[in-house]
Amino acid sequence: MQANEAASAPFSTQEVRARRDARDDRLFGWLLKGCALLVLASLLGAAGATLWGGRDAFAHFGLGFLTSSEWNPSDDVYGALVPVFGTLITSFIALLVAVPISFGIALYLSEVAPPWLRTPVSSAIELLAGIPSIIYGMWGLFVFAPFFADHVKPWLTNYLGNQPDDGKVSWVAAHVPFIGRMFGNDNPFGGSVLTAGIVLAIMIIPFISSVMREVFQTVPTRLKESAYALGSSTWEVVWDIVLPYTRSAVIGGIFLGLGRALGETMAVTFIIGNKMKLSPSLLDPGASIASTIANQFGEAAGLQKSALMALAFLLFVVTFIVLMIARLMLRRLAHKEGR
Repeated sequence: MQANEAASAPFSTQEVRARRDARDDRLFGWLLKGCALLVLASLLGAAGATLWGGRDAFAHFGLGFLTSSEWNPSDDVYGALVPVFGTLITSFIALLVAVPISFGIALYLSEVAPPWLRTPVSSAIELLAGIPSIIYGMWGLFVFAPFFADHVKPWLTNYLGNQPDDGKVSWVAAHVPFIGRMFGNDNPFGGSVLTAGIVLAIMIIPFISSVMREVFQTVPTRLKESAYALGSSTWEVVWDIVLPYTRSAVIGGIFLGLGRALGETMAVTFIIGNKMKLSPSLLDPGASIASTIANQFGEAAGLQKSALMALAFLLFVVTFIVLMIARLMLRRLAHKEGR
């Protein structure tokens, strides 16, 4: 009798411990699910709040709010085309400049640079990523914009634009009219869409290059050494071994930088010119969604405030679409690779 009780006691203790562990696992699972749902609720809450705040603008202007380039607070007429166009074109310019430079930095640090140089350069890149955006904006306004206006802008206008200083049309403008309109300008101020795009590129280079460098270092050394042993050059190793192995992560890093460029506020506000006028020239001042909200939200009321909230919702939608495209691209790449 006593032996049976002694044998059943440990068994009862194990059952109690198993039930306690199962309960703790359920609580932990519910906690993790709550964290995930909190993120989803925050996302939907932000989208719903901006959509609700911009409901008056959407109801008053309809689809014309998306296609109109007029923005006149005195007459309560608002259109989102200029800031949406400015946001997209500055982000595209930033990617066009930043991706090749970031690729070169990551390639140099992972494949070419001597060991003693990799750590300080990598630390400098990480420090650049931590600089506040307002510092980039002030540098762009007081240093880069005047330099661009005095040295770069006249050259672009003379050799690519349709308004050269000597009164003659350049060869490029005569044969490629679209390029001539893109770089035609008679405004002496350095703030422009192109200037904002270049400063954005400088801001996102640390993010993209850091991601690329980290993923390049994950490539197994034996794969690269095997390629070198077969007589491949450094470029061939990178193009045939490193990039295919890290393609998905590289694209993810590029879209991470694009997300930063789309939502940037202060740096763009300082140097884009903040002119609500649609122009084909990259050398003309423009506006972005973030800069428009930052400039006007403090004194906005009524329909203007609703229009700014509608712009915020459009920025949310544009960013969401870009990230969804990135996810679809990564999924297709993973499917092609058989993962």
